[in-house]
Amino acid sequence: MPLLDFTALAAQLPDTWKSTRVGQVGPARIKVLRMDAQAYEEESHDYNEGLLVIDGLLRLSIGEEAIDVGAGQMYLVEAGIAHAVLAGSQGTLVIIDV
Repeated sequence: MPLLDFTALAAQLPDTWKSTRVGQVGPARIKVLRMDAQAYEEESHDYNEGLLVIDGLLRLSIGEEAIDVGAGQMYLVEAGIAHAVLAGSQGTLVIIDV
C-alpha cells in the first residue's frame, strides 16, 4: 500500500481512539486513528512519539500546559513525558513512534 489516504483510512476504523498500523519506515511505526470530542487519559511511553494532525484539532495537556495542534502540524512528545488529550479533539491523527 504505497499511497496512504489517512483521512479515508481513519474513516473506515470502527472505533475512535483505537489506532491501526498502516506502515513502517525504518524503525518508525506509522499509525492512524480517528479522534472524537472525548478526552483521552494521560499516558507516557518509553519511546518518542510524533502526533501529526491531518484534519481537525488535537488538544493536548502536557504538564500544566494546554497545547492545540492544528491540521498540518505535528507535536513531538519525548519518551517519558506524560500527555493527555483534552475534550474537543476531533479529526484524523497520524502517530509516528519508534
